[in-house]
Amino acid sequence: MASHRRPKQPSRTRVTVLTTAAAAAVALSANAANAAPSEKLGKDEVKAKVDKLYEQAEQATEKYNGAKEKQQKLQKEIATIQDNVARGQEELNKLRDGLGSLATAQYRSGGIDSSVQLFLSSDPDDFLDKASTLDQLSSQQVDALKKIQDKQRELAQERAEATEKLKDLSATRTELGNKKKEVQGKLAEAQKLLNSLTAKEKAQLAQEQQRANRSSTERVDLGDAPPASGRAQAAFSAAQTRLGSPYVYGATGPSSFDCSGLTSWAYAQAGVSIPRTSEAQAQIGTKIYSQSDLKVGDLVFFFNDLHHVGLYAGNGQILHAPRTGTVVRYESMTTIGGPFMFGVRV
Repeated sequence: MASHRRPKQPSRTRVTVLTTAAAAAVALSANAANAAPSEKLGKDEVKAKVDKLYEQAEQATEKYNGAKEKQQKLQKEIATIQDNVARGQEELNKLRDGLGSLATAQYRSGGIDSSVQLFLSSDPDDFLDKASTLDQLSSQQVDALKKIQDKQRELAQERAEATEKLKDLSATRTELGNKKKEVQGKLAEAQKLLNSLTAKEKAQLAQEQQRANRSSTERVDLGDAPPASGRAQAAFSAAQTRLGSPYVYGATGPSSFDCSGLTSWAYAQAGVSIPRTSEAQAQIGTKIYSQSDLKVGDLVFFFNDLHHVGLYAGNGQILHAPRTGTVVRYESMTTIGGPFMFGVRV
């Protein structure tokens, strides 16, 4: 006799899972059908995007340099204040020891009265506020107490100043870390774009960059523009010895540089100390707004936020550390990628 058992029904959970999966598959198919096919960026498009990312990385680099310089300055200031506090505490201890000796001598000559006991307390300010008590003290005792009071106030001010600077240092370190991450993020994004190219395209880009570096580190017609000064010429000559050195963010030489690292290093070789960052370098010396008035060795600034700086080389050329992937080289002021803002004669 044939069996008439009903077929086993799938569980409600299984039906739900299957239904959900089927719906997702339909949705994915619909999205795939409606989405525009992804297009691989060409070599020139990748280069344009990478150049833009390198420019943004350089902007962040100058902010990073500024935070790093501020951190170093704060660390020195805090160390000085802490040294002053330590020395001041030693002076205070000596003053208190002297007061103790005075009290000992008074005791030996007939005992310590209540007023002397008060000025040996831990709070001489409170004691001095009690003017009637001062009448019971000798001028020597009053003088000793006032010295202690002044030293305590001085130490309190220095400790408060150190506390504020430590807070500032903490904030600066946070900013430094954020800017470093920003630079690294831009460089990683650029590298990801470069990795999307074929081996052939990568080789072509590398060859183009090598040709650009080579042609701009060899002989360039610089014309016969005079130097801004003997030291400006010395700075420019020093920078010329670094032609071909790689750009590295945060670097100040002597084997690698970023833009302001090169200019500050070059002037240091001429015995002139200038600030570390491009923004700070823009605030020194005499500003020159006409390109025709520039002389060899003048600092030249580009972009509205002044995040790029180089040395004027003559004939519309500058000597600079352009960006990641390049080397210290000559370049026309018209190909920097941002507007010339002004020059500075150091």
